[in-house]
Amino acid sequence: MPVLYLGHGAPPLADDERWTGELRSWSATLPRPESILVVSAHWENDPLTLGATTTVPLTYDFRGFPRRYYEVTYDAPGAPEPAREVARLVDRPVAHDEERGLDHGAYVPLKEMFPEADVPVLQMSMPSLDPRELFDVGRRLAPLREQGVLIVGSGFMTHNLSCVDMSAGPDYRPPSWSAEFDDWAGRALADGDVDALLDFQRKAPAAGIAHPRTEHFAPLFVSLGASAAPEATTTVDGFWYGLSKRSVQFA
Repeated sequence: MPVLYLGHGAPPLADDERWTGELRSWSATLPRPESILVVSAHWENDPLTLGATTTVPLTYDFRGFPRRYYEVTYDAPGAPEPAREVARLVDRPVAHDEERGLDHGAYVPLKEMFPEADVPVLQMSMPSLDPRELFDVGRRLAPLREQGVLIVGSGFMTHNLSCVDMSAGPDYRPPSWSAEFDDWAGRALADGDVDALLDFQRKAPAAGIAHPRTEHFAPLFVSLGASAAPEATTTVDGFWYGLSKRSVQFA
């Protein structure tokens, strides 16, 4: 299986017909996975923790949106065997939380890419935001790909809500800090420059503004570690309320 890093945005991004169409088109090019392992920006927990593996509920981990966003369903089957494999592979303590459902970083994009909800899904926490630690976790998870597991890191290529002008509409010209960081990241990913990406806080332009806290960039390092080749192909680009939607696929 390939490895993905995708931008999931906030729940209203699912109302963007361009974005949902891009995800549907992308998923149509993928081999059908046996199961999906998601690492989302919205779940940090140490020790590394695996979510529900029997029935998989949803976690509506956001506030202040219209009721319809809390009525979304995605009844994917659990993935107990991949959970056992993750615990075996990562060579570190692993916890289990059978009440922890898929958060919006998982179910919002998966509902567009696999709308039938017929592929087993497992969510895994990030035990740290350290790029090298997450890269190592991804490297250890790489054998799952041979078992048909689609590994998905889910975040947003730029993420600073304090600098977003929601009154300007979703299509306004991105601010310079977002455009510059996105351009740098796109080039580093295409070139497979792992060292620069791991050191992005010092190497990337406007890194501290694009990611005042790095949880939305961090899932990329799990995906990068799990990849067979570091060069990535951009599958979704553009901006939404000034934030980069860039998503990529690794071979």
